Amino acid sequence: MASMGDIHDAWRAMLLAHSASVRAVEADVQRRAPIPLSWYDVLLELRPCGADGLRMQELSERVVLSRTRVSRLVDEMGSAGLVERRGDPSDGRVTWAVMTAAGGEALDQTAPIYADGIQQHFGRYLTGPQARAIATALTKVVDGNSQPIQLSRRARTRA
Repeated sequence: MASMGDIHDAWRAMLLAHSASVRAVEADVQRRAPIPLSWYDVLLELRPCGADGLRMQELSERVVLSRTRVSRLVDEMGSAGLVERRGDPSDGRVTWAVMTAAGGEALDQTAPIYADGIQQHFGRYLTGPQARAIATALTKVVDGNSQPIQLSRRARTRA
């Protein structure tokens, strides 16, 4: 087992690396892509759901970069024509977010810029074994702290 000092050092390094690399990738995306990184994050979660989309609550649980602003992001993206909000005819309390064709195009245009940013601001500093060790270690942390996402009935029928 790691010492508390080692754990604190790892925690701090993880936070600093995350902050620095996300800011750098975000700046690249802002300069070169048609959409901000936070919108890309939302579209990335919506794409596999196709025309069914995701409940807003599920989308909020899945996005990584803007967990507290998802409703506002979806509104902004809706105004830009990238996402649609749809009411659930069987449950008036539920709203679905669905990616539009324009959203798919924006996602496709941003993807290579995002991938280049990850390589430039994160990957180039790591060897293959280091990247695998980090992925393995952090996946253990994620798995140990994650609660399974409850998919809606609609999403479960697609799976």
